[in-house]
Amino acid sequence: MKPEKLKILLADDDTDDCIFFQHAVNEMQNTPELTIVNDGEQLMHILNVESTSLPDLLFLDLNMQRKNGFECLLEIKQSSRLSNLPVIIFSTSLEQEVVNSLYNNGAQHFIRKPSEFLQFKKILHQTITKHTALRNILQPLRENFIINITN
Repeated sequence: MKPEKLKILLADDDTDDCIFFQHAVNEMQNTPELTIVNDGEQLMHILNVESTSLPDLLFLDLNMQRKNGFECLLEIKQSSRLSNLPVIIFSTSLEQEVVNSLYNNGAQHFIRKPSEFLQFKKILHQTITKHTALRNILQPLRENFIINITN
């Protein structure tokens, strides 16, 4: 029996980042099933439809139109249906105060978006592989919250 495909949901309003993400996922072995939404309201609508199966991982951008990533994270973690969904913050900023707030609000990991595709692909593959191996819904220790590219 073939293992079930990993389901990934990306919430990001940056078209270039979505294209990078799609290309990086397509180059993985056992290509995950990827769904992309472009704003927080669309994300929460998809997650709150009872008949929809939840993704295995949610990559969430912070700065989106209509509802931002901070608001979505709070809503997700306050919902009994969604609270165990691993949320990986995927953002261009790396302000320590913001990172601390995201950790305290229950995000699984934080990734700073690299600008180069090869780095983008490497950190994405590293994160997905780590999650697939562990299938862990528990939040890591604070010192393991930010995912950096390993050589």
